[in-house]
Amino acid sequence: MPRNLFSLIAVAAFAIQLVGCAHNKPIRVGLFKDAGSAGKGVPRVTELLEQTDDIKVTHLTGKDIANGILTNFDVVIFTGGSGSKQAASLGENGREEVRRFVRNGGGYIGICAGAYLACSGFDWGIGVLNAKTVSPKWMRGKGNVEMDMTSKGEKLTSLPSGKSEVLYANGPIIQPDDKTGIPAYEPIAFFRTELAKNGTPEGVMINSPALVRGNFGKGRVLVSSPHPEQTSGMDVLVASSVRWASGQSSKHE
Repeated sequence: MPRNLFSLIAVAAFAIQLVGCAHNKPIRVGLFKDAGSAGKGVPRVTELLEQTDDIKVTHLTGKDIANGILTNFDVVIFTGGSGSKQAASLGENGREEVRRFVRNGGGYIGICAGAYLACSGFDWGIGVLNAKTVSPKWMRGKGNVEMDMTSKGEKLTSLPSGKSEVLYANGPIIQPDDKTGIPAYEPIAFFRTELAKNGTPEGVMINSPALVRGNFGKGRVLVSSPHPEQTSGMDVLVASSVRWASGQSSKHE
């Protein structure tokens, strides 16, 4: 074999090896664990992601994020608790760091409180989702409600389309906001029943979005008002959503 041909083959093989290594690189997830995150969200999401081979999860504080640590990650997740307290933990600098991260191509996943945090309709919100709540009364209660997954939601989450029960615990009931520069969100699941305790308005939850996806700059955003991560049979959604938000999954572009 000619020496120059042998060299070309060796270079090609090395390039293929590099591509393979890059392809096998785990998705780096920063999971917010600080004041404002409460309940079973952080431990459950940690448990689910640690069961995967392609996702590496690290707990982050608000100070970590404010200091710019998100440049080392592909996706950031905010779980249940209090959206306003999470915002306070981040501070103004931390919230801007999250916006910059998503704008530059990072993924954002928000569950319940993390969904509130994503919205543009609060002065303390991060504003990566062009959404606001339908009412300031948010204590609708906790319990199972019926959620209807769309066919696009099925592709993104790996959950079957159609109706199923999901745990709900005071998550946001959203509607479109009118902020310029943020694309409209797309619902991928809807509530079909509701909780309306503590004087919260009746009827507004039924047929409102339960899960939505959107874009902010180059990044992908997915928020869930209910708690699929704490609902038996739905917890596969967490890893599937991470893969989509990271851009490493082509599902539901």
